[in-house]
Amino acid sequence: MEKKEDIFDRMMHLPGLRILEPFYARNKQVLLYLFFGGITFLMNMILYALLTDRAHMNELVANVICWVICVLFQFFTNRTWVFDGKTETTSGFWIQMASFFGGRLFTLAVEEGILAVFITWLRFPSLLVKFAAQVVIIVLNYVISKLIVFKNK
Repeated sequence: MEKKEDIFDRMMHLPGLRILEPFYARNKQVLLYLFFGGITFLMNMILYALLTDRAHMNELVANVICWVICVLFQFFTNRTWVFDGKTETTSGFWIQMASFFGGRLFTLAVEEGILAVFITWLRFPSLLVKFAAQVVIIVLNYVISKLIVFKNK
């Protein structure tokens, strides 16, 4: 049975993008993870800046709010386009979602620790620390998603 093309596969057939099609086919998962990860990163940083700089919210509280919004976005984009995480049953879906959120809770704890140490205790610039923490978290999230949550059966 031939796999159905998604919107990104169809975009590669557009004139001008066809030249990239072989590279895309070989690296689709990583490219889509970087694409949606980039969108999530921007959402996270912009929302964090608004909450901390404009609303004067505590960095750790703002980070948790950002986490909730961004993890919901990540789950559905990663499940649908990045890792093709379709499940056979409703219970399979809930197990997948629970493992995704469990992995993200782990990386939230790591990120909160980084923010607490470098912003709260050492008084480093908030957005600089948040940016550096996001790089660490993106790598950890990819590993957890690839090896645990959406692993090929």
